[in-house]
Amino acid sequence: MEFQTSNKPIFNDCWNQIGVTGDRSCSELKTFIHCRNCPVYSLAGRGLLEREPPPGYINEWTNLLVSQSVPQRESTLTQLGETISVIIFRLGVEWLALSAKLFKEVTQPCVIHTIPHRSNEILLGIVNIRGEILMCVSLSHLLGLEDNSANSDSEQSKIQQPLTRKPKTNVSSVMYQRMVVVEIERNRWVFPVDEIFTVQRFHTNELLDAPAVISKATDTYTKSIIIWQDKKVNYLDDELLFYTLNRKIT
Repeated sequence: MEFQTSNKPIFNDCWNQIGVTGDRSCSELKTFIHCRNCPVYSLAGRGLLEREPPPGYINEWTNLLVSQSVPQRESTLTQLGETISVIIFRLGVEWLALSAKLFKEVTQPCVIHTIPHRSNEILLGIVNIRGEILMCVSLSHLLGLEDNSANSDSEQSKIQQPLTRKPKTNVSSVMYQRMVVVEIERNRWVFPVDEIFTVQRFHTNELLDAPAVISKATDTYTKSIIIWQDKKVNYLDDELLFYTLNRKIT
């Protein structure tokens, strides 16, 4: 194939005539084996890259790209936006989410040891996570969740005994319960959850405005609502949540 300008070939495509894609009569094939190793072929390629475009070519493509790409690019940016990574978990009947960067470990339920004169509804006690003693708290009581009876029973059943008791409801199943280790501002906390899922990613334009309250709590810790698998998930304000937790514990 010849590329032409003003009906004149801009190079001699000898590889199509006497080269490997032609009749192979070129005497240089004995030296270079294949046309791509020949300097004539290389010079022709360089000529293609450096050749002048035909008149009106640049203007034509400029107008085409401006008319089509700009709306598409704006639409793409609008659709995508900034993304967030969260981990979704369940406390009782409430679905909640925290920033994925806070989560350090998820373990099987373990024994919670009460602290004399310190343990209460929020501070359940201390747990041993891989040799590290950490405070174990109840987020359901901190958030003031309305339906926390099942979750409360599951939390109390872990205090000083393994989780073997059959739960009272079908919502809180032992097989899904986990202990979660989170870290914020170099402070590590452990809290039990009734169910937890892997990292989920959402675009910021998918987030809905937070309600005035969350499950009749006095204060709201929800900064956005996420729709996930047809469920409404409360995306929690981790800074406010753990600031309040630290204040109540200390």
